[in-house]
Amino acid sequence: MVAMATARGKGRKGEGRSVVAELEGALLRDAGTFPYFMLVAFEASGLPRFAALLALWPALRLMELMGRGDLALRAAAFVATAGVARAEVEAVARAVLPKFMADDVDPAAWAAFGACSGRRVVVTRMPRVLVERFAREHLGAHEVIGCELEFNPLRRSTGIVRGGGGDERVVADRVRALFADGDRPDIGMGRSESAALSFLPFCKEQLRPPFCEDDDDVAGQPRSPPFRPVIFHDGRLVCRPTPLMALVILLWFPLGVLVAFVRIAVGITLPIKIIPRIAPYFGGAVLVHGSPPPAVTADGSASGVLFVCTHRTLMDPVVVATVLGRRRVAAVTYSISRLSEVLSPIPTVRLTRDRDVDAARMRAELSRGDVAVCPEGTTCREPFLLRFSALFAELSDRIVPVAMNYRVGLFHPTTARGWKALDPIFFFMNPRPVYEVTFLNQLLAEETCAAGKSAIDVANYVQRILAAKLGFECTNLTRKDKYRMLAGNDGVVNAKPATSAADPAWQRRVKEVLGFLLH
Repeated sequence: MVAMATARGKGRKGEGRSVVAELEGALLRDAGTFPYFMLVAFEASGLPRFAALLALWPALRLMELMGRGDLALRAAAFVATAGVARAEVEAVARAVLPKFMADDVDPAAWAAFGACSGRRVVVTRMPRVLVERFAREHLGAHEVIGCELEFNPLRRSTGIVRGGGGDERVVADRVRALFADGDRPDIGMGRSESAALSFLPFCKEQLRPPFCEDDDDVAGQPRSPPFRPVIFHDGRLVCRPTPLMALVILLWFPLGVLVAFVRIAVGITLPIKIIPRIAPYFGGAVLVHGSPPPAVTADGSASGVLFVCTHRTLMDPVVVATVLGRRRVAAVTYSISRLSEVLSPIPTVRLTRDRDVDAARMRAELSRGDVAVCPEGTTCREPFLLRFSALFAELSDRIVPVAMNYRVGLFHPTTARGWKALDPIFFFMNPRPVYEVTFLNQLLAEETCAAGKSAIDVANYVQRILAAKLGFECTNLTRKDKYRMLAGNDGVVNAKPATSAADPAWQRRVKEVLGFLLH
């Protein structure tokens, strides 16, 4: 690491010290901005704009090689955002981009940046609206300096960016304006070949990559706080859409749609017992661990088994029923689209969030047979378990915890902002979708409410043993936390889809109809 110290603080390193750091290439390992514009294009507009921006990549790369990186950035921003509603741009910046940025954070750079307890400033070449949420909530930045994306009076992007970007003089002037009181930044972090040159000479101490936590200038800092992980995120793409990966996605997409419909058709038409055995022939896999309990006798002398599952995708109860080889496994859920209810191969029961009504419905289903429930109330993609609702613990003492997990390569099969009915299609569009089901032992009588334990204690115990089995972390986060963070609502499925006043009347009507069917 090249480190030049032009001045040293008198106190312990990091205490009360200010820092100005470049995002691309310093705090983040990758200096490129193209994948983030590709994410905006795909998530805010769809496949056509995604393909258009990919087709422009050779020209953008040529501009960068000719020293016109600022022009390349403006062109990418225009193609990715022109005409997109401001709400969509902000939603992608809030729900999609932070996960990809967090995965690219340089631990050594964070060790130096996070240890500074004074003013922390992040400089980015991207539009500020795309970066600010991540920089403030996960990097702890107090200020973000970047170019501004313009919006017209109808709150749609013009695609034009003003200020910042690759203009070194503008960046330098804005950094100096933040420290107009005469106290220069203590630390500056940036690449030598980038716009960071514009503000690095203004800083007392200069750090340039590659950073190393063992170097004196980084190791000498106080220990930085743990990096705040991204627990909730949205969007369909699993991999960072670099030019090569974007081309793979674009070429696979039409074939993936065909493969998905074939897989779904086979799953609906063939006997449920043979699905796990034939899945490898269609490119998938269902891995089963543990021993499920035997089926309930038909004489109705005993109530059904309550399978308590971790919630990874919409298909968790269906996969459990498939592994058990029983179509008479009812799925109780808060969020399922009407189209999914029609296509589901097993019975579905929509819960109302009225405790008494929901308890009565679940007891009725248990009297008929087995029931699969996901007490988290919503899916979580990361290795965390949300808080378990305690209602299930009050309804039965035949409780079997089931640890569910899945692996995909291209597309996420869950969404908070999009159409939930497409979740199974995106799951089966992956080249090799894999589901893993682990049956734990049925809870002993003394571990249930029948032994006098409270429902909350039973729910927390089930959450802990499932988390331990999966290697996940327990949280107190809930469904409301997820939807407020990602979608700006409480996750009520039957709420009307958001429409813009700028949309024509026919377009608003189409959105309402599709929202009714698919949400």
